[in-house]
Amino acid sequence: MGTAATGQGETYLTSFLQRLEELRWVQGRNISINVRWWAAGPEQMRTAVAEQLAFSPDVFVVWSNIALELLKPMAGAVPIVFAGVGDPLGSGFVTSLARPGGNITGFASFDGPMGGKWLEVLKETAPHLKRVMAIMHAETPVHQAFWNSIKDAAPRLGVEVTPGGVHDAAEIETAVSSFAMKENGGIVILPHAITRAHEKLTIALELRHRLPAVYPSEGSVNAGGLASYGVDFRDNFRKTAEYVDRILRGEKPSDLPVQQPTKFKLAFNLKTAKAIGLEIPPTLLARADEVIE
Repeated sequence: MGTAATGQGETYLTSFLQRLEELRWVQGRNISINVRWWAAGPEQMRTAVAEQLAFSPDVFVVWSNIALELLKPMAGAVPIVFAGVGDPLGSGFVTSLARPGGNITGFASFDGPMGGKWLEVLKETAPHLKRVMAIMHAETPVHQAFWNSIKDAAPRLGVEVTPGGVHDAAEIETAVSSFAMKENGGIVILPHAITRAHEKLTIALELRHRLPAVYPSEGSVNAGGLASYGVDFRDNFRKTAEYVDRILRGEKPSDLPVQQPTKFKLAFNLKTAKAIGLEIPPTLLARADEVIE
């Protein structure tokens, strides 16, 4: 279960299914896989969870903090493997990374200090920036940690930071359009089901207002965003398949440690840079893992 089926979401799902096949789990032969994407509010997610429970799953796979938050109290004892959740310990999903306990384990995505790193990447990408807005879901605990890290890094980077709390497309458009009324601004898009579901909108706003933006996934750069720095989720989803395999073969989620990400990618879209009138420093491009020209 995860965010709306954006292009990157489908790519990650493909990585998951490919790894399952390598482990000899083939859809329609010895395993039945039921996928639910969502793009609206919590009520739609609760309906999707109820549908999945009626499916009588042996294991849930989930992507995003909000999806896991809603799934956890409804899943009972059904094992849950998350493919990308921010700060699972601080968010209260597990009691320990080494020994998660209960029925939940998986692969973490980002923790609090990443907020400052995203701000740093944005400032390096567009050195002229003086103002930055973080597009965030303020009620999510890990977003509060991201925001604290962003605030801590701002003085060192010489920028003024503003929180842009959002819950839907209308709030995203209002926040960005209002912020863009002054010059020398840029935006950091924090990872969340809401921002993933409205990726096309944030990219359109970035181009419309000529606002340099940094995203948490290279999929957003492939879709037209300027820059990204984040976890290689294709790797996360492949490893998630390996945990599903182990659980289906009898291991308990409580015995499988939560794993932190080991692969990160820096990506840039030069077409977008040209469209917003920005020249990315060559030294930064030289460090990139992917550059779209």
